[in-house]
Amino acid sequence: MNTAKSFARSACAIANSLDILGDKWSLLVVRDLLHGKHTYGELALSPERIPTNILADRLKRLESTGIITSTPYQQHPVRYSYTLTAKGSALGEVLLAFVRWGKQHIPGTVTLNRDPAGEVAASARKSHRVRAKRAGRAG
Repeated sequence: MNTAKSFARSACAIANSLDILGDKWSLLVVRDLLHGKHTYGELALSPERIPTNILADRLKRLESTGIITSTPYQQHPVRYSYTLTAKGSALGEVLLAFVRWGKQHIPGTVTLNRDPAGEVAASARKSHRVRAKRAGRAG
């Protein structure tokens, strides 16, 4: 249940969501966690090449807002594994909406998926079924 609190700008859900996720990197980190990456090193290898200082900052911010959790998997030096919380996993629907919008309105964009070797690759899947559904035809 949501409880009332004071907000930095307004009580607008969009404004407050953007305060948490509105930079150009946070949702890409969430995307990579949804795709099965867990470590700082794996996240740093994303195709967008997030600078390491920004990645460290975004991981701290996402953890402080309850979107991810970190668990140490090595003690010397301490290294962490990152996972999405239920709150973070719920952003999957938001990312799917971005994918649908981008593919419809930005020519040449693709969906990034992980191939069997764990590498991120552009999806080569055909979208015939989706287009057929939109047109009201059976795929």
